[in-house]
Amino acid sequence: MAKRRRAGDASWLTYALLIVLVLISAFPLYWSLVIASRDASQIGRYPPPLTPGDQLWVHVKDAFREGNFALALLNSTIVSSVVTLAVVFTSTMAGFAFAKLRFRGSGALLAFVVATMLIPTQLGVIPLYIMVTQWFHWANSLKAVIAPGLVSAFGVFFMTQYLRQALPMELIDAARVDGASTFRTYRSIVLPIARPATAVLGLLTFVASWNDFFWPLVVLNAENPTVQVAISSLSSGIEVDYALTLTGAVVGTFPILLVFVLFGRQIIGGIMHGAVKG
Repeated sequence: MAKRRRAGDASWLTYALLIVLVLISAFPLYWSLVIASRDASQIGRYPPPLTPGDQLWVHVKDAFREGNFALALLNSTIVSSVVTLAVVFTSTMAGFAFAKLRFRGSGALLAFVVATMLIPTQLGVIPLYIMVTQWFHWANSLKAVIAPGLVSAFGVFFMTQYLRQALPMELIDAARVDGASTFRTYRSIVLPIARPATAVLGLLTFVASWNDFFWPLVVLNAENPTVQVAISSLSSGIEVDYALTLTGAVVGTFPILLVFVLFGRQIIGGIMHGAVKG
């Protein structure tokens, strides 16, 4: 008699479905790699090529030369890292205040923060552009890209909801009895408990900042680009070189994959921990 499958063990159908989903999700990146490694004359061929060619490194060199990709990668790394650290810090601190500290008007203030997520970003582009260019003189500066993203309404709401469930009020009271200040309580108790959620929020923020295109395109130019602006410059012109453009897309995607490889265990652990807490 076959052994009864234990509870929680996945069936072969589950694995098959997951493999299909992974293949579907990975195919656009693979197709970009195929086109990026092919000569422009082979892109419109029918049937289309399905295997990578031998032109990838040639196109990578062209992308770094024509699209200023070395500076673009450095700029995107600086912007995404600073924004991620700032959002995680401010969101965790604000989430702690809204979730566990009692002060007048906290509910109305949190509702206001959440309500700001309903406002389309495009409505604030003109006044924000005037501020960063005429008031602060940050045109074509990374400060103009970093400053608007230092605080996230979604991050505040996300951390508030997490800390309401994950942080026992008894720990806060015990810290107060021991004479710990509010910031000492935040540093020694809140941050370790919030670590799984900060991993998830950090990944979401880093990816969103890395992929941001519209605002960097407004305040930066091809001489000081981020990755998305550099890719846009590669696709400009009368005739679009799709092989070169998709080479830029592949190069721009690699750091995101590297972040997930390096921090994937912490990120997945944070998601699973949040699911268990919920």
